[in-house]
Amino acid sequence: MIQWEGIMPAVTTKFTSEDELDLAMFEKNIKAQMDAGVHGIILGGSLGEASTLTKSEKETLIKATLEMVGGRIPVVMTIAEQSTKDAIFMAQQAEKAGAQGLMVLPPMRYKATDHETVVFFQSIANSTSLPIMIYNNPIDYKIEVTLDMMAELLKSDNIQAIKESTRDITNIIRLRNRFGDRLKVFTGVDTLGLESLVSGADGWVAGLVCAYPAETVAIYELVKAGRINEALEIYRWFMPLLELDISPQLVQNIKLAEVVTGIGTENVRAPRLQLQGKERERVLNIIETAMKSRPVLPEYKNIKSTV
Repeated sequence: MIQWEGIMPAVTTKFTSEDELDLAMFEKNIKAQMDAGVHGIILGGSLGEASTLTKSEKETLIKATLEMVGGRIPVVMTIAEQSTKDAIFMAQQAEKAGAQGLMVLPPMRYKATDHETVVFFQSIANSTSLPIMIYNNPIDYKIEVTLDMMAELLKSDNIQAIKESTRDITNIIRLRNRFGDRLKVFTGVDTLGLESLVSGADGWVAGLVCAYPAETVAIYELVKAGRINEALEIYRWFMPLLELDISPQLVQNIKLAEVVTGIGTENVRAPRLQLQGKERERVLNIIETAMKSRPVLPEYKNIKSTV
């Protein structure tokens, strides 16, 4: 049973220079996430370069991550497929491999109607016993899961959470007002992380957490403890870095940050290429400037929540 709450990193997939899975560096990063106190791991999202992974690589990642976390936090697999048939197959494969939850994207490439989108999600939910988070990101995927659509989807007991990435902060309040605790709400936009938590989000599917796990978890724990000013101080420092997440090159940006913090490499899978020239210098300058003033964090673990 997943507790849909807290910081759940959408982790990057680590590759060797020979374009194979780099499980040693991946484990180093997962350990850093767990040491910081994250509440779950999400594999195979867009940040995880899922569209370039083979089915066997996805299975390897699930099994390896389960071994790394040792049951201490849940492992969630992302489902992002073009056809309902393939999505059902991947959901069932993820369940067989041991994943404890799914984050499901709407149909890829085809801009489905509202009805088609609902049926797509329902078909996947009916094919598995795993708890599901719906990913709502009309900015990038051109399909919006409206409140009325969500009401239909919640007739499926295992649809339990939403990753809310409309960029409309008030949508978190609308979701909470309409569905109460029946639906767990996560923000999926790094630059709206603190605002979303203050507005009542249960958690944050984060990106820059891949390089800065402690800072991300600290913001969450401080907000939940009502220590907003302390959280805001960290968040203000964090913002130039968080803005690296809202870019077509978010994978390269975040992997470069992971290099600087010592828990990743720049290796990406083609057609992505490592950042070059002036753009690499620009991103590196943002990261290095932030590192010079990296905050000393308060003791954020085991503080009492007021929420």
